[in-house]
Amino acid sequence: AYKRFSELLPKEERENACSARVPKSQILTLPELRANPFQHRICHVFSTSETKDDSMSFEDFLDMLSVFSDSATSDIKSHYAFRIFDFDDDGTLDRKDLEQLVNCLTGQGEESRLSSAEMEQLIQNILEESDIDKDGTINLSEFQHVVSRSPDFARCGGLQR
Repeated sequence: AYKRFSELLPKEERENACSARVPKSQILTLPELRANPFQHRICHVFSTSETKDDSMSFEDFLDMLSVFSDSATSDIKSHYAFRIFDFDDDGTLDRKDLEQLVNCLTGQGEESRLSSAEMEQLIQNILEESDIDKDGTINLSEFQHVVSRSPDFARCGGLQR
């Protein structure tokens, strides 16, 4: 992990990789993130940058790798998946978050975009399945409840495509 992290830094900064921050643009060159539709959200969620530039320290990088590892528990994976899917960072998945989530998964092209009616029906179905307290949003415990019933989520990590 240290070798992979230091290779993202310019040669002159590699000696001090433990105290360096890798810019988001470099993190996004990792093969694991390059084609991930949530690449920007992943950087945002794992970055501890005080300037909010989504750069990563070595510890941030290790946290990200550990969550995506096979040994991470379903609870940890679902916690981070929830944070990644919570586009407005308000602690719930509302209709706007769900719409962005669907758009990330279906692609941004016109040919793959759902119609307004299809999007509304899909979001309605998601909420009917997941929104246990019927408040119009999905909180972390509701999300984890739904994920616990999906063996595929734990097996593939929930965030890979």
